[in-house]
Amino acid sequence: MKIAVIGTGNVGGALATKWAEKGHQIYLGVRDQNSFKGKDLLSNLNTSLCSVQEAVQLADVILLATPAISIIETTKSLGDTRGKIIIDTANIVNNRGPQGFETVTDAILAYTSTDDVVKCFNTTGYNNIKDTAYEDKLLDMFVAGDSPRGKLVAIELAHDAGFGACYDLGGNDAFVLMEQFARFWINLALNQGHGRDIGFKVLKR
Repeated sequence: MKIAVIGTGNVGGALATKWAEKGHQIYLGVRDQNSFKGKDLLSNLNTSLCSVQEAVQLADVILLATPAISIIETTKSLGDTRGKIIIDTANIVNNRGPQGFETVTDAILAYTSTDDVVKCFNTTGYNNIKDTAYEDKLLDMFVAGDSPRGKLVAIELAHDAGFGACYDLGGNDAFVLMEQFARFWINLALNQGHGRDIGFKVLKR
């Protein structure tokens, strides 16, 4: 796939690296090509540096991995997103998010021209994206959104990022649940002192 990664920090960088290793073409979309986080990502295979709008136009899939507080500005900067799939990774934490919206993904939908917007890769820490293995088990991931096309792509990319399974939690109405799930991980890992090396796995019998 051709993937624009907007936000080259911890989460975006980890996913860009995993996907490049799987043979996907990665376009790092940055505002300032002389100064941005994740310059080391350019040493990855299949990875090139672009302006934000150029990355969006070259790609079929857009990963948004920027802070929730700036998501409206980021979405407006994408340019023409018709026909594109957008995957949102951000969460509103401590009320730091887009004003007037309950979730980050709702704000993205309000300011983009594509309906193929899903939420994924937001329910765990970046360290668990870099390394999904816990002994002989792989962590699971979760996705939500009304777009069947977007969810199929997100699930495929979750597998390519090393997750064991990616569970469909529902439509756009599940965006709230996804962000609550993220805050649950944050509470356990940080507030309750269990540390970042914890993650979620669905067990069946």
